[in-house]
Amino acid sequence: MSETAPTEAWTVQKAVLWATEDFRKKGIESPRLEAELLLGHILKLDRVRLILNAQKPLTDLELGAFRKAIVRRRGGEPMAYILGHREFFGRRFLVDENVLIPRPDTEILLETVLSKTKHRTLFGRALDLCTGSGCLAISFAKARPTWRVTGTDLSAQALEVARKNALSHGALWGVRFLVGDLFQALPSEEKFEIIMSNPPYIPTQDVAQLGVGVRDFEPHLALDGGQDGLDFYPRLAHGALGALIPGGVLAVEVGAGQAQKVEQLFVQAGFVAPQRFKDYGGHERVVCVRAAPRS
Repeated sequence: MSETAPTEAWTVQKAVLWATEDFRKKGIESPRLEAELLLGHILKLDRVRLILNAQKPLTDLELGAFRKAIVRRRGGEPMAYILGHREFFGRRFLVDENVLIPRPDTEILLETVLSKTKHRTLFGRALDLCTGSGCLAISFAKARPTWRVTGTDLSAQALEVARKNALSHGALWGVRFLVGDLFQALPSEEKFEIIMSNPPYIPTQDVAQLGVGVRDFEPHLALDGGQDGLDFYPRLAHGALGALIPGGVLAVEVGAGQAQKVEQLFVQAGFVAPQRFKDYGGHERVVCVRAAPRS
């Protein structure tokens, strides 16, 4: 596989074992799993079929593609970008270097907005700001198929990925994507029952300290939240005040240790009924508030 690799014919099993050892030496956490996923992706085989085809010889084309994938992973590129997809809330979403890779913690935000809308399953309007791959907007639309869902993002390239995901999940009818900075893409008179957002919230000085996979490959536009990581939340509060119906819900993802400050900011802006929700690691990950009801 490299200048030190054997020259005899390569089978599936031999290639997986070699890559596993190579990844182990590089300190990759799950070397066997990643080796199998990469080769399975190239051969279009799931892990079970990969095992069943352990003695299958690899063609030069397949071996060359596997080499390239190994080099990319050695360099720290996230598996999701190499494979071209990531699972989110039970669905597979396309991802590339233009979008943030969906995380399990963001499912807490989705669960929150679904819970807040369970009493109204028909004909609502939802807005997903900083939509990226569209995983939140599309997952919400699939759970609330009669709602109209809008996703906005500053990156036109990210929205191309989002539209592909909407098409692959059969959600084009109920979802639209608009290019623009937060609320600027929307008509000023448009109102929503719920607004959700997973905005950039990493403090600028911390971005350089992130793991190589995040720091060097994921879009900084989706990571950098300014000096204290909170730059987007005042803007979200201000825009949501004018875009929510009375009693409408604003729910946002926050970084570890930011929930209290974001909640205070929202309450000071005039929102009511604040709640915080923890992620799978026990960190307060979602802040949820309501616009004041009509008096």
